[in-house]
Amino acid sequence: MRRSGSIIVRGIVQGVGFRPFVYAAAASLGIRGTVINLGSEVLIHAEGDRFDEFLDAVRRGPRLAAIDEVIVSPLSGTIPDHFSILDSKAGNLSGMIPPDVAICEACIHDINQADGRYFNYWATSCVDCGPRYSIIRALPYDRERTTMDLFPLCPSCEEEYWNPRSRRHHAQTIACATCGPSLTLMDPDGRSMPVADAIKKAAELLDMGKILAIRGIGGFHIACIESSAERLKALLGRTEQPLAVMAEVDTIEQVAMLNETEREYLTGPIRPIVILEKRDHTSHPTISNLHTLGMMLPYTGLHHLLFSHLRSPMLVMTSANVPGNPMITEIDLVMSRLRDVVDYFLTHDREIQNRCDDSVVRDGLIIRLSRGIAPKRIRIDLGNKAILAVGPELNANASIYNNGFCITSPHIGNIRNPSTVRYLEETVERLRGLTGTTPEIIACDLHPQFLSTRYATDLADELGAALVPVQHHRAHIAATTREPCVGIAIDGVGYGDDGTVWGGEIFVGQAPGYARAGHLEQVMMPGGDAATAHPERMLYGILPRPEVLDLLAWRGWNDIACSALAHQVERRFNTIQTTSTGRVLDAASALLGICSERTYDGEPAMRLEAVAASGRAAEWELIISEENGQQVLSTSHLMEEAFSRYLPLKVESHEMQRRAVADIAASFQFNLARGVARMAVSVAEEHGIGKGALSGGVCYNHMIRSTICEELRRAGIEPVINTEYPLGDGCISFGQAIIAGTR
Repeated sequence: MRRSGSIIVRGIVQGVGFRPFVYAAAASLGIRGTVINLGSEVLIHAEGDRFDEFLDAVRRGPRLAAIDEVIVSPLSGTIPDHFSILDSKAGNLSGMIPPDVAICEACIHDINQADGRYFNYWATSCVDCGPRYSIIRALPYDRERTTMDLFPLCPSCEEEYWNPRSRRHHAQTIACATCGPSLTLMDPDGRSMPVADAIKKAAELLDMGKILAIRGIGGFHIACIESSAERLKALLGRTEQPLAVMAEVDTIEQVAMLNETEREYLTGPIRPIVILEKRDHTSHPTISNLHTLGMMLPYTGLHHLLFSHLRSPMLVMTSANVPGNPMITEIDLVMSRLRDVVDYFLTHDREIQNRCDDSVVRDGLIIRLSRGIAPKRIRIDLGNKAILAVGPELNANASIYNNGFCITSPHIGNIRNPSTVRYLEETVERLRGLTGTTPEIIACDLHPQFLSTRYATDLADELGAALVPVQHHRAHIAATTREPCVGIAIDGVGYGDDGTVWGGEIFVGQAPGYARAGHLEQVMMPGGDAATAHPERMLYGILPRPEVLDLLAWRGWNDIACSALAHQVERRFNTIQTTSTGRVLDAASALLGICSERTYDGEPAMRLEAVAASGRAAEWELIISEENGQQVLSTSHLMEEAFSRYLPLKVESHEMQRRAVADIAASFQFNLARGVARMAVSVAEEHGIGKGALSGGVCYNHMIRSTICEELRRAGIEPVINTEYPLGDGCISFGQAIIAGTR
């Protein structure tokens, strides 16, 4: 039995209350010694009769820690006759700061306790909760290296900070109304409003129907009550886009169906937006015209205090930035951009060092990797060289690999404008600084014109690093599994080996070598991106028939527009070839009169899914051929079937038409999924492979995903779905890193 030792603890041990945890364990077990932060690891010198019990406690660690390894060596030198926390020093950077964490129940109790010193204080936190990544400047994690350094502790906070029996012992975010960050309510002209309680007044304004910009942990939200949602959408120019809402659990249960997995996400420390199925698919149409609603619980002290005064049961909480752009963190910028949208501004003076959007989850699967989940750190062996992966163009993030760990940043956005490129650069520099990494390999998308690819190329030249372009859909599969598999990648767009737009792909192999073994039928996108924005063009690209032109004319297309579209397709002028699953779903949505113009990413396919949710699916004939040794599913045949069933509905009654359209929508999704699965099964059987990896944004469609998985299982093939990273493009940077590291 050992009585002493030097202990090195590596992992996510910064910002999780590790030192006070160690101190408390030592005090309870009669251990003498010291604990110190060294970069991103913790060094403990300890001695005492109950050393082994102490070591067991250290190996468990506090609630938020993620321990990679604990190394014990003989103790050398003398130690004090008590236990103490030493000042931090620079050192190893193998770990990472944890994500921002929702306020804990103990702190909620504190802000509600009328005779306590945290009563009604919006920024209350402790070692178990509060901001982390959003405030960190450098490691090791101490107050002076966070944005809390501008708020010197008052005597009461100082006393609690040094008190080993306090939950805020060495809590770097400790603050109270006397010494901590403060709130300010501003009018539309930016003037501070002299109110006794800014949160209470903000709640009153919201209940009156006013629209507020509210500064949170990682950036600004725009908030309003449900009756103001339509006005907010009109002001933002997002009349069709669903909005996320914040509410208490009892309200969420009344509005939406909730299973245990969804409840765990809602109430856990992540507190993401959870996409839930409405109990009544037609309810709350001004917030969401889909059959689902994005809902989250209050996750900061500010939110809880707001709801304590709010009469309205739900609060719209949407990011204040343009979709795909970085979160806005500065009051001056939000005021200049939203002056004509927002009636009032509720802000605070704690600087946001690292912006961070809300995470989004559906069916237990991550849609947006951000607050509460990212930075995400995973143990993986990708070799001895440091790797940076900059991700795709849309819904991007960045990943950095070094010394057996890969760290993925929070969601960055769509790398299509200078501000988001700057955010990508800023994020990469932040990850490099926090991990002490200089990349030797830089992975990027295969598309040569992407701004992220150009950034990767320039940075590789600057650092003398090797540049590794990675095909989009192969990155999807690599992020899902490193084992041999049949890979099913179904999404909107991705640059293919042949220069066309891929998006309905079947691969076979193992990272880094995936052979293309099948795909959806290659069809035309008349006008390129114009067919994405106007899916009726996509419909004609798949079914270039006079009857489709007649349908478009019936819907309001004039002779000139119809003639121009027909000539464009006939001559193949400015048309792009694509196998995209997303574009096929868009065309089906257009055919059925569900969505003829896309106003936000994924809208036509999402609205198709919403209509299909009330329909009954029937099996249709599938046509799968072989071209150049690859399986090809005829999507034009499926569209022909849908068209033949839809055409007579133009003369039916509205209710009959509505039901029939729902059935056609459900059947189209179901049979498209069956066809994709059938190709995958055929390839798996040919190559003797027992796993089918499923990825891509289309996989969020519940019917499509579940149908493919069911078909695979029926054939004895195990479906593999990524639960650690998004199924959409938020997994691409991780997949790029894997392929670059295993190539």
